[in-house]
Amino acid sequence: MKEKEYERVLLFSGVLSSIGFPESLKKELEEEFGKIASVSRSIPFDFTSYYDEEMGCPIERFFIAFDNLVTPDGLRDAKLFTNRLEEKYEVDGKRKVNLDPGTMSIGNIVLATTKNRAHRIAIGHNLYAEVTLMYHHKGYESFSWTYADYKSGKVQEILLDMRRLLLSKLKETESK
Repeated sequence: MKEKEYERVLLFSGVLSSIGFPESLKKELEEEFGKIASVSRSIPFDFTSYYDEEMGCPIERFFIAFDNLVTPDGLRDAKLFTNRLEEKYEVDGKRKVNLDPGTMSIGNIVLATTKNRAHRIAIGHNLYAEVTLMYHHKGYESFSWTYADYKSGKVQEILLDMRRLLLSKLKETESK
């Protein structure tokens, strides 16, 4: 049986930051992944206090989406790169920026992580991936493991906007 090519997906990153979105960080992300197509509004990250001690407060959550559609198998390399960037922006060994790259397809959102859990799949270099949300009936459905912020209405609005961007880009690709 002939192998099929991967369907193209939208590469994005969830960002947690206590230092905003420095221009230098934006530049490094664009050098690696191409032009940033959108930066969402930021919302206060008050879903958990897990990051407070490390990052300081207040922490904001926003999302960036990249202009070029990619194949989903690039998620591991994206996570390796963002891990290095996080280290670069550390202060006294503590992260000030947390970058969580993911891919968005028509049907789901997949996130990369360094932490293994029962529902995660190894993707190489001690990294894992999980389906975090599934698109169904004009909205995203979560799972028991889905992060609280990804379940929230505020984040779901942002993700639906990003999905419209994906659909537009897929349409552009088809017409070429």
